[in-house]
Amino acid sequence: MSEQKTAIVYFDGGCPLCRSEIAHYQRQDKNDRIAFVDVSPIDVELGDGLTREQAMSRLHLRSSDGTMRSGAAAFVAIWELLPNWRWAARIAQMPGAIHALEFCYRAFLPVRPVLSRFFGKISISCAAPSTQKKHNSG
Repeated sequence: MSEQKTAIVYFDGGCPLCRSEIAHYQRQDKNDRIAFVDVSPIDVELGDGLTREQAMSRLHLRSSDGTMRSGAAAFVAIWELLPNWRWAARIAQMPGAIHALEFCYRAFLPVRPVLSRFFGKISISCAAPSTQKKHNSG
């Protein structure tokens, strides 16, 4: 039996960049401590205190005690739960680090749609089967 989930992460599953990052975190979550919720479907259940608009605009994490974190603080909370990422959570606890991370996250948000489209195109082209025909010599 796995441990009880200690957090719920709300992410935009319509964003290829976001999906890729969340897939990485899911693979790292060996103890199955985090529930990952794609907020892109209109009818997704978000619980109290979080609207779909808020959830689509920033990464959010709800702890088991109901505490909601968003942006850089949500990433740090994820890192604290993943053994291979605890080093990053420790760095984020240094004086001023969370403010710098939040600044970078806010700077990233306006360019996310462009990067996501670019990342989506790269992902699609990498996943596409080769169109070259093999030639038989003989």
